[in-house]
Amino acid sequence: MKLDIPAGDFEGYIFDLDGTLIDTMPLHYRAWDAAMRRAGLKVQLDEDLFYSLGGVPTIRVAELLAQHYGMKLDPHKVFHEKEGLFAELQADAQLIQPVAEFARNAERSHPLAIASGGTRDIVKRSLELAGIAALFKAVVTADDVVHGKPAPDMFLLAARLLGVEPTRCLVFEDAEPGINGALAAGMTVVRVPSRGK
Repeated sequence: MKLDIPAGDFEGYIFDLDGTLIDTMPLHYRAWDAAMRRAGLKVQLDEDLFYSLGGVPTIRVAELLAQHYGMKLDPHKVFHEKEGLFAELQADAQLIQPVAEFARNAERSHPLAIASGGTRDIVKRSLELAGIAALFKAVVTADDVVHGKPAPDMFLLAARLLGVEPTRCLVFEDAEPGINGALAAGMTVVRVPSRGK
């Protein structure tokens, strides 16, 4: 994978986590499929639908999946089931090396942040398991904002925590909700190829 890094005098770097820094999306898919089946889904979870929701906060994903399949479910219950299932798989996740390498190099001279639609516990554990937690000055999760991706809130908060103007931030993202959120925040985006995109 080759990253297309735009020219510019960026002062801070913001990274999505799942599918951007760590290849966790296939694990999240397995956890969502199992959690939705426990909630009564009779078919395999549509993989394209799942990937289209990349970066969307977990509770909202549960609501959107229920809406798509015409199911009545408790999104909080499904959310907790899914997070528990994912935690069992989490240690299998691998770093996406070109992005991790860029982050390691950039951290020597610039502040870095995470902006993830995951919950704080899951995000923190992923960073620790991958051995990259120390790279990031700020970690923003779905627990820190009212409006998750595709709203710009997460990115604006990350920029504020880094002490960098939003327009001077470069964001690494793999999914449309995050890309749209970063652009809405006035930031430049590097699209990280994932799952054939």
